[in-house]
Amino acid sequence: SFFVTFTISQTLEHVLLTAHHQNCLTVGVYESAKFLNEYPDGAVLCVLALDEEDEDDAALQIHFKLLQAFCYNNYLDILRVTGMRRLAQLLDETSNRNESRDLHCILVTVSPNNTSEQILQCEALQQVARFCEESRHRYECLPHLELQDR
Repeated sequence: SFFVTFTISQTLEHVLLTAHHQNCLTVGVYESAKFLNEYPDGAVLCVLALDEEDEDDAALQIHFKLLQAFCYNNYLDILRVTGMRRLAQLLDETSNRNESRDLHCILVTVSPNNTSEQILQCEALQQVARFCEESRHRYECLPHLELQDR
């Protein structure tokens, strides 16, 4: 039989695409903080995205530290990714928008009024969760993935 092996980065891309199509994403640092404040149990994954050129953005680093602390305290899986261009590609951010959204923080969410929660059944999400758990066991507080341009 024929098996295709996906890297964990590709698996994460699949999770983000699936969540995007199911309207289970909250995008933006401010929007994510607001969502977590209102629904502390409403997220299943937090993705912090930062490319090298943003490393010196002190305000962004402070927001990231606060989001990280929240995620640790609430046992929310968290990842750090590089590859903002790929992220924008994945989420159709290039399409006819004058103003691009802030993609530095993305939450995969479960809405309080959606009972089906297909995203929770997503095998890819479970694989990403396992990756986060394994990283924690290796004392990597913030596992880092690179999204490749395609």
